[in-house]
Amino acid sequence: MTVKAVLFDFDGTVADTNQLVIDSWQHTYETLNGEKHPVEKIVKTFGEPLRESMEKAFPDHDTDHVVDIYRDYQLNHDDRDLFMFPGIRDLLAGLRNKGYKVAIVTSRTKDTTLRGLAHFGIEGYIDSLVTCNDTTKHKPDPEPALIGLRQLDVKADEALFVGDTMFDIRCAHNAGVKAVLVDWSLSVDEDDRQGPDRPEYVIKEADDLYEVLKSC
Repeated sequence: MTVKAVLFDFDGTVADTNQLVIDSWQHTYETLNGEKHPVEKIVKTFGEPLRESMEKAFPDHDTDHVVDIYRDYQLNHDDRDLFMFPGIRDLLAGLRNKGYKVAIVTSRTKDTTLRGLAHFGIEGYIDSLVTCNDTTKHKPDPEPALIGLRQLDVKADEALFVGDTMFDIRCAHNAGVKAVLVDWSLSVDEDDRQGPDRPEYVIKEADDLYEVLKSC
């Protein structure tokens, strides 16, 4: 069936927030534990709702307090440390011009996602926004993707899900949607790329998505 819509993750897919997220985690670790944490372990949390990650990382601390430390740091650095990956703006504009529907499906909160979209000036390219505030279950559960499909009024086989983590890939597959991994992912290693939940497609640059769309 012809693809009519593309669902995008936000952090690490549209927005190059990788260093900001790592720095926010390290600030939280230093504040609460007095030392930094291995970056490779932080990267493995990418794509998971923040609160769930914080509950696991700091079980002896009040989660609300931990999240506040993280978010206060991030809010004070967001605007100057938030960038889009090369080609994403043109891709979103091109998809709009070609008649594709576009959704952002993210584990971020709604307020910070809206702030990010406004910072980039890309709100006009987005037809649907699904955040952690809109779901009772989160990636890799299919609920976020299913809500996006419903809002766009498309079927699972009429969409692609573009993401940078295995949370994204599994969310897509659990919803019956084909997954596209961005090659600039920090968290998906070669074992995952070749494993049982491997993505159907991998794109090295943003506009490679057009070739994927042609092949569907």
